[in-house]
Amino acid sequence: MRVAGIGFRQAASLASLADALARAGAAEALATSPAKVAAPAIRALAAQTGLPLLAVEVAGIATPTQSPRILARHGTGSLAEAAALAALGPGARIVASRVTSQDGMATAAIAEGDPA
Repeated sequence: MRVAGIGFRQAASLASLADALARAGAAEALATSPAKVAAPAIRALAAQTGLPLLAVEVAGIATPTQSPRILARHGTGSLAEAAALAALGPGARIVASRVTSQDGMATAAIAEGDPA
C-alpha cells in the first residue's frame, strides 16, 4: 500500500495540497497529524481524490529530511514523511521524499508498506 503524508501551513488552500500531492505521486490514502486532520483544505483534498484520510501521531518518527521548524513544532523532521510512515507502521519506507507545493504552503511524501 502507498500512503501520502501531507503537511501544510494553516493558510494552505486545497490547490496547495493538491499540487504537493501531484508532485509526490500516487497514493491509496492520505495521512496527517491529528492537529491538522480537521482543516478544511485536507478534508477537501480527501473528498476530491476519494482517498481515506488518516490521523496519525508523528512525534518521534525518524525521517529522511529535516526541517528545524517542523522538528520544534511536531517532534519530527518532516510532518509529511512521518505521517506517511506512521500510517503504515513498522517496515514502511519512504519511496518519494518530501516535496513542496509551488507556493510553499504544503508538503507531501509517499511511503510504501503493509498497513499496521
